[in-house]
Amino acid sequence: MPKIGAIILAAGMSSRMGNPKLLLPLKGKPLFRYSIELTKRQQLHPIVFVGGKYLEDFQTSAADLDGIEYIKNNNYLQGMSTSLKLGIDKIKGRVDAAFIFLADQPLVSDLVVQSLIQDYKKERQKGIRIVRPQYNENLGHPILIGSSLFSEFLDLEGDQGGKEIIKKYNAYTKIQVFESSFWGMDIDTAKDYKKAISISNEI
Repeated sequence: MPKIGAIILAAGMSSRMGNPKLLLPLKGKPLFRYSIELTKRQQLHPIVFVGGKYLEDFQTSAADLDGIEYIKNNNYLQGMSTSLKLGIDKIKGRVDAAFIFLADQPLVSDLVVQSLIQDYKKERQKGIRIVRPQYNENLGHPILIGSSLFSEFLDLEGDQGGKEIIKKYNAYTKIQVFESSFWGMDIDTAKDYKKAISISNEI
């Protein structure tokens, strides 16, 4: 049974909306809590949460959630790769694989995580190192990455976010298709936020 952890990226995600969007409420909870609660429900361990300017606010808001390892990224303005590297450096040597979650995607379903884990368990003996979701036409997160690739992610720079590495290992990637496109929805704008509220009220 592979040991699977989670890295939640929450640094530098407020510029488009002009305020700390991850603290905005969705059904009475701040947006960022959804990814944390999902990882806890799925018993992923360790859970590493990488924040930036508002990390202390996240910690205060989630004080009732135990077992979360928080890391502050003081260089978050240099791009997502800086957060990803901090998370992987913290989790390396402790897991066989790790999910990469984006904290501004609060509608990801438990089914997505469960399905990706099952795929990884079945396919890793065949050489699969990356398992990721596709929501209708769009590839998305969370992405499950085998530990054998961690060292390559530690060499990332700027706002690459690992795309080139994932592209490089396309032959070792399994894609799981889901029909519910809103599961992979990013909350980037006020319009996205209103849409997420509407969707969450229907599910």
